Amino acid sequence: MSDAKPRREAPSAETPLTPLHLLLVLGIMILWGLNFAVAKIGLQQIPPIFLVACRFLLVAILLLPFAKRPHGQWGAVFAIAVVLGLLHFSFMFNGLKTVDAATAAITIQLQVPFASLLAAIFFKDRLGWRRALGMAIAFLGVAVIAGEPRLDGQYLALSFVLTACFIWSIANVMIKRLKEVDGITLNAWLAVFATPMLFAASAVLEDGQIEAVRQADFWAYFAVVYQAVAVVVIGYGCWYWLLQRYQMNQVMSATLLVPLFGVMSGVVFLDEELTVNLISGGVMTIAGVGIIILRRPKTTAPEAERL
Repeated sequence: MSDAKPRREAPSAETPLTPLHLLLVLGIMILWGLNFAVAKIGLQQIPPIFLVACRFLLVAILLLPFAKRPHGQWGAVFAIAVVLGLLHFSFMFNGLKTVDAATAAITIQLQVPFASLLAAIFFKDRLGWRRALGMAIAFLGVAVIAGEPRLDGQYLALSFVLTACFIWSIANVMIKRLKEVDGITLNAWLAVFATPMLFAASAVLEDGQIEAVRQADFWAYFAVVYQAVAVVVIGYGCWYWLLQRYQMNQVMSATLLVPLFGVMSGVVFLDEELTVNLISGGVMTIAGVGIIILRRPKTTAPEAERL
């Protein structure tokens, strides 16, 4: 018999968020937005896939004692670990190593348009002209950013981020098909399964891991701990708690603040240049994604890690 309980549904009637909960939502978005700069700092010293492996190892250690066993869903969770844990994060962090944090923070928002496309295919979710327009605006915004001269020579890295976005949308479909697996359980077992795969991939595709660990300074280790503790355990833990108490459309729109804080983190902590193309392209992308989220807040699975 399964010991996993059905997901607790949010209240049917909209209950206004309390001021404290509004501050909590803002805090989560700040934690997630800052992660772009934090991760990039870690990537300056630690190979990308190895860094992700260390992150998931710490997540597994911290969350597994509180996770249920996904009886009857083991194969599905393992498949998600391959797609989201291994493939998505490997592409994402290899791209982020080269692309500036601000560009990555905006580009990764294309996960939502990709997810909307796949939802139309797999769940027969009608797009409608408004969401189609939002998708077009979002992609055009990233195209504006990609046209900047400063990204010359970084197109392969940018393509890695775009590939990660599409892979995330596939994982999103897989997660939405899961039954009776809550967010904490999913992230815990995803980390358990993904960790050995990531270490194996790092051993095959990367080198200098041991030397990097020996020479890494405080900030490199801080980057790993921040991603596991602040982003996943605290950030997603509080996020799931809020989703149990409020309707998704009340909180999902707040995720549009993540790229804003992501851009700010790159400018403030990494001295990245805030250009006209970045601003205009970013506004277009966020506006396009905003149209999709406001029209269909359930397009994306809230359990899916994004970065």
